[in-house]
Amino acid sequence: MFGIDSSEFLVIVIIAVIVIGPKDLPRALYKVGQIVGKAQGMARHFRTGIDAMVREVELEELEKKWAAQNKRIMDEHPPEVAATDALLAPGDSAGSEGNPPYVAEAPTEKPAFVAQSAPVAPPAADGPPYVAEASAEPVAQPHKGDAAA
Repeated sequence: MFGIDSSEFLVIVIIAVIVIGPKDLPRALYKVGQIVGKAQGMARHFRTGIDAMVREVELEELEKKWAAQNKRIMDEHPPEVAATDALLAPGDSAGSEGNPPYVAEAPTEKPAFVAQSAPVAPPAADGPPYVAEASAEPVAQPHKGDAAA
């Protein structure tokens, strides 16, 4: 347990019974248990905080390592000029070759099919707007007591 042998524990119990008395011993053990529980909770909270700080430091070290490795890779393999020209946004210049800026061409043909929405009837003057008309067939409503199928 705490490096206490069984014979040492027996001596502590006998002394506690003599000093505290058998009548108050359960209450004293309860208080000792509460104090030990609070101490364990504080130690757990402290350990959690230390672990969080260690994780943050490890993450910062990894981010520095990844940034250095990314820089090394980018230095070894510089991007090609043709690949950067394809990534230019409309209106940007093409670079050092003097190419004209990228201009998007407008489509010359109309699409073969254009989807059209159905005409919307104006709202009725006597009811709330955009209310669908009731169907001729009644719809069966489930009862509260019915089980879901």
